[in-house]
Amino acid sequence: MTNGWTLQRLRSSVVKSAGTIVFGMEDGTVSIFGLIFGVAATTSDTKTVLIAGASGAAAAAVSMMAGAYLDVETRRDQSKATLAGGSGVPLSKRLIDAGLTPEQSSALAGAVQDNRNAVDGLLLALDGTAQPPLDPAEQALWMLVADFFAAAVPILPFVFLPIGQARVVSGIVTVTLLVVLGIGRAKLGKHGIVRTVAETVSMGVGAAIAGVAIGTLIDRWFS
Repeated sequence: MTNGWTLQRLRSSVVKSAGTIVFGMEDGTVSIFGLIFGVAATTSDTKTVLIAGASGAAAAAVSMMAGAYLDVETRRDQSKATLAGGSGVPLSKRLIDAGLTPEQSSALAGAVQDNRNAVDGLLLALDGTAQPPLDPAEQALWMLVADFFAAAVPILPFVFLPIGQARVVSGIVTVTLLVVLGIGRAKLGKHGIVRTVAETVSMGVGAAIAGVAIGTLIDRWFS
């Protein structure tokens, strides 16, 4: 029963965090793809490529994790402020407009004003367009995992293969991942698959080209 509950909780978390996961993977893939190819284009030293890739992936993943946490936390605070009267309409008035008596609205407003989860739930009930509240820590964790995992994809070939072969394999597996992410983006946003995949792959390839161009330019400049 415990295992079943854990799997159900994990599945629910993945569904709620699907957008964060796809965004984190896309960011990790594109940014590190450009970094890796920029470094690999100017050196035959695998260690240099790995150090640059690993340090860049770690820094980017932590940065994105912090950004995800602050984004969700800010949205939750805004929702709480709006429900508490930050929109210019007192909570008790909004509850009365929703059909409650003045006595009921006063009692309910007083009961939830110091309970964030209750406030979020009440906001969801009052506003049919509102989204279910997200946990900032949960979203931040998924962002960290997704970003770092995706960033590892273009790096790993350089761990196991000579640098010449690693460049080719890294390009192939990274483009494949970008195609998968493009399909995921299309399904989440209900957009055309071909167009979304083309956009996603183009961003990755563009990042690689930019990385190679900058790396080559700096290498020649200091040579």
